[in-house]
Amino acid sequence: MRVVIVTESFPPDVNGVAHCAQQTALHLVRRGHTPLVVAPALGALAATGPDADAPCPVVRVPSLPLPGYPQVRVALPSRRVAAAIAEHRAEIVHLASPFVLGVRGMSAAARLGLPAVAVYQTDLAGYARTYVGAGESTAWRRLRAVHGAADRTLAPSTAAVRDLEAHGVARIRLWRRGVDTERFRPDLRDESLRRSLAPGGETLVGYVGRLAPEKRVDLLAGVCALPDVRVVVVGDGPSEPSLRAALPGAVFLGRRTGADLGRIFASLDVFAHTGPYETFCQTVQEAMASGIPVVAPAAGGPLDLVDHRRTGFLVPPDAPGALREAVAALVAAPALRAVYGRAGRAAVEQRTWEAVGDELIGHYQEVLRERTAVAA
Repeated sequence: MRVVIVTESFPPDVNGVAHCAQQTALHLVRRGHTPLVVAPALGALAATGPDADAPCPVVRVPSLPLPGYPQVRVALPSRRVAAAIAEHRAEIVHLASPFVLGVRGMSAAARLGLPAVAVYQTDLAGYARTYVGAGESTAWRRLRAVHGAADRTLAPSTAAVRDLEAHGVARIRLWRRGVDTERFRPDLRDESLRRSLAPGGETLVGYVGRLAPEKRVDLLAGVCALPDVRVVVVGDGPSEPSLRAALPGAVFLGRRTGADLGRIFASLDVFAHTGPYETFCQTVQEAMASGIPVVAPAAGGPLDLVDHRRTGFLVPPDAPGALREAVAALVAAPALRAVYGRAGRAAVEQRTWEAVGDELIGHYQEVLRERTAVAA
């Protein structure tokens, strides 16, 4: 198949949308298909050849940094999207978290008579509520328009399916995310790293992800106050300066990727996720693959991932006291942490990118057959 992946983000960006788009392109190449990626340009980084290691050709569309959050770039209107789809002789268009660039991709697919699969990955309505205190209905109108025009929408969790259905989106299927069980595994635990992070033998409680308001990393302040606990924060973003003040004693490691990130995950004792707007939450799955018990909000994607009192704890969203108590319970029970960690690893061992990539190809094939049947 000749596939064009139109994505709102792509590496070297570090986020769930970029990672999933990259893994999708890589799997398509491995299975003998021919993908092309269309993504926002990276400003000054574009001159450094950021796509040299991409698994397939990448077409970059002009973009601007999001005000107040320059790490996020928003694509500008461009004819390059339609031109790229046409020149690639695409058979199907994959829209990764469509909102700005994806809308252009959907329009181009419709004009060219091509089927489109839209992947819902970002709770944009929740972000609108966080950043501007309004705009949820506008965000949902835009999401409903683009997903309603797609031949199929793929949602990463049962909570995301319910949200889409509640807002009038049809033709939804569940498509979860994979995890690299070789990069994230328990035997990467590094005692030397642990000693450098916790020279006093403290229990390591980690957060991995963007440092932005919607992630509510500030909720870890109570965890920082627990005795004999060291909070480790991995990631970057606009909230970093305020979080350094709000989380006394925490170690900030900045953005980490690849084998380095796998080593950090495996060296933690507890993983704490705080954001209430996750449609999936890849870092929870990576922690589980690393054999680490998880504490996460009982909202969105973590509801599918965390088996309460078996692989970790689910706590009410935006409840710092509940988060602190759950972490404290795991800090006080090393044997329970080990049991939960083993159960978490077992739960995700079969969720490889290869397996979910083959599921995605199956969705493409079904959509193409449905189009052919309608045309006949």
